[in-house]
Amino acid sequence: MKKVISDILLVLIGNAILAFGYAVFAIPADLIVGGATGIALTLEKLINIDYTNIVFVINMIMLIFGLIFLGKNFVAGTILSSFAFPIFLEVFENIKQLQNVSNDVLLCTIYAGVCIGIGLGIVFRRGYSTGGMDVPPLIINQKTGISLAFIINVCDIIILFMQIFFSSFEGILYGIIAVVISNFVLDKVLIIGERNIQVLVISSKHEEIAAALFKEVNRGCTFMNITTGYLQQSQKAVMSVVSARQYPKVNDLVLDIDPTAFIISNDIHSVKGRGFTLPDIDL
Repeated sequence: MKKVISDILLVLIGNAILAFGYAVFAIPADLIVGGATGIALTLEKLINIDYTNIVFVINMIMLIFGLIFLGKNFVAGTILSSFAFPIFLEVFENIKQLQNVSNDVLLCTIYAGVCIGIGLGIVFRRGYSTGGMDVPPLIINQKTGISLAFIINVCDIIILFMQIFFSSFEGILYGIIAVVISNFVLDKVLIIGERNIQVLVISSKHEEIAAALFKEVNRGCTFMNITTGYLQQSQKAVMSVVSARQYPKVNDLVLDIDPTAFIISNDIHSVKGRGFTLPDIDL
């Protein structure tokens, strides 16, 4: 129940931030945008219906397609976004004070990209979709096996080109900047969290190093069977994951035990298991 409540709150927050980016920055600045909102803005010029209503209709149509081709689980995880996003759009659009936040198009472009990226990232991190034009790429991917990222990019490019006829050349250029920023922020949000470092130590004193990790750093480790390249000697390497704060101590411990140790380290952003997502054990 806690997870369900947490998911609902985060999906609502993500959709609110997403709608805020569109309604407060992207739309007033006349930027071209992707997704269901981009299609809605194009249709608004042709049929003179408010774009928030068109977004709602598109989301409902896509939900039906999702139910037919992707199943009930997809709809259950996406239906909240399909309703919440157009409602938030309507709310923010009707707050007059938010429609004149800035007359600087570049500033609106940057903040639109940031808000869109954060909003999408929060929803995607929970394993849900924002609905709308996420559905066709998912269906095509399932039926053809073509890369999902490639299909999404193609769909967004088509939607962006649809708006060229209703936007200025500057609006197009700023819109492209907003898309680039939103994709960059989205990637960062998806991997945000405590920074951890994976350390691989190749040393003949692997048992002493492992014991020091247990005792001094309170971190577990894994032995890996390796064969050295030059001398063709079989031995073990020590692999462990530590926090960024612990890494200097680990580095000093290893070098104190074996000054000739070969140490490889790299950043990682998703660690699950004992000591991270599960309680520590007494080492």
